[in-house]
Amino acid sequence: MNQALFFKKFEILPDSPNGVQKLRELILQLAVMGKLVPQDPSDEPMSIFDNKTDEKNEQLAVNGKKRKLQKISKEETPYKLPDTWKWLRLSDISHDWGQKKPDVKFTYIDVTSINKELGLISEDLKVLNPEDAPSRARKVVKKGTVIYSTVRPYLLNIAIVDTDYDPEPIVSTAFAILHPYSGILNKYLYYYLRSKPFISYVESEMTGMAYPAINDTKLYKGLIPLPPLAEQKRIVSKVDELMILCDKLEARCQKKQELQSELNIVALDRILRAENQKEFEQNWQLICENFDLLYDNPENVEELKKVILQLAIQGKLVPQNPEDEPASVLIEKIKTEKENVLKGKKTKKLEYITQLDNEEIPYEPPIGWKWCYLDNISLKITDGEHSTPERTSSGYYLLSARNVLNGEISLKDVDYVPEREFLRLRKRCDPNKNDILISCSGSVGRVAVVDKDEAYVMVRSAALVKPYLRYVNSKYLAYTLRSPLVQNQIVEESRSTAQSNLFLGKIKKLKIILPPLAEQKRIVEKVDALMNLCNQLEEKIGDSQKNAETLTDAILIEAVRGFK
Repeated sequence: MNQALFFKKFEILPDSPNGVQKLRELILQLAVMGKLVPQDPSDEPMSIFDNKTDEKNEQLAVNGKKRKLQKISKEETPYKLPDTWKWLRLSDISHDWGQKKPDVKFTYIDVTSINKELGLISEDLKVLNPEDAPSRARKVVKKGTVIYSTVRPYLLNIAIVDTDYDPEPIVSTAFAILHPYSGILNKYLYYYLRSKPFISYVESEMTGMAYPAINDTKLYKGLIPLPPLAEQKRIVSKVDELMILCDKLEARCQKKQELQSELNIVALDRILRAENQKEFEQNWQLICENFDLLYDNPENVEELKKVILQLAIQGKLVPQNPEDEPASVLIEKIKTEKENVLKGKKTKKLEYITQLDNEEIPYEPPIGWKWCYLDNISLKITDGEHSTPERTSSGYYLLSARNVLNGEISLKDVDYVPEREFLRLRKRCDPNKNDILISCSGSVGRVAVVDKDEAYVMVRSAALVKPYLRYVNSKYLAYTLRSPLVQNQIVEESRSTAQSNLFLGKIKKLKIILPPLAEQKRIVEKVDALMNLCNQLEEKIGDSQKNAETLTDAILIEAVRGFK
């Protein structure tokens, strides 16, 4: 692939996932392979680097004696270089400035002081007194020095010290210091350290489990492909130019996504605010006509799912039937049944939370619907075991919040308990088919319908809701609990602690809107169908993105192999 053909395709690549990031990586890879700018035969080749004797060049002369470069075997070199280039070790082309314990005020540069994306040192650096110096504040740097974080979490925290700091700068020992000798551009060195070939070398030499890192000795032993100085300048100029273009492409993509998201929000908001059926149908038609524009990323599909659930609990998805038994009657029947169950049981009292006042209802319910608390329509609301259960490597499923996903119970990373523990735990918390589970610790508010009888026990990070199934459709209730209206309540009620926790008292008082039972079933059928379409759409988007990514990778691989 020649440059002209590649740059014709350059602007279509950012539309694929991570397209701009891959472009940046490709630019650097081409640059350090000698494939980004043409070679000039009149440039002084790097092969004469071995024979220079200029005593002013510290790299080649120490105390007036010629310094030999470290030998590099052919097996060590990862790829072939242009004839005018040369493989050298980082220790051959750069040096450090030593270390010292601060004894006067100093400007401190830590790894967190580097903007990884921009490769810049923060302008908001601390000036410290010697007595306040961290133990890692030891390495000396000067203007023109390249600093390289050697710890994996900060692997691309690389920057050029481009300022004469006052007081003098001291950097963390987590940095490797590379001050290039004359004839080496620090900006070329900086770009090479960010390129894939060098990153691959560093990752192969890292040690440590919790915080993998490369030590200075191994880092300085790393190779660098060095072009003539004149070509270094051309490479840096070209990379600078292309990185600016990448910035523009990235901004364009971000702007496009923001605009698309705003259009989606406006379109969905108009549906939610429709005051009559005609207005609702007009706004829905507008979405249908622009579906491909609005829904080509998974985030917007997630917003569509939320709106479907919100429309469902507003009575806008299916028509009402005045002949359906109203929800108020269902709620009264549940109350009567609760009273009958507890009648004659002296040890227990009916804990019935009164129904909502008119001032508490979020909006006027459709005809036949009724606002209530979750407790008003539930036989039991409890949580799992509070003490630590006895676990085994196999046996009966022990669920926690991590196993409760929206719409399903996940048995990935599930724990087990033996039979005797299973029987003990189910005496208080006994999830059965069509009961509802809610994650109530950490990631609160995920909702799943139980799919089996007598299959699970739980710990306290998940809550159990047993609806009165003769009057409440469990799938309708689950969809309601997942709707923005109830999820907003859950978020608000779980903010009282540092780690999000949803307590039973708050769960019982979640505001729920209940339609007639027949309408609940119609709503579930409609939501099931729409959610299925959304899932198909997400799969289609995922396939499209994979295809785009595959195409991008193919173009980039072709570029690396044959770019001239």
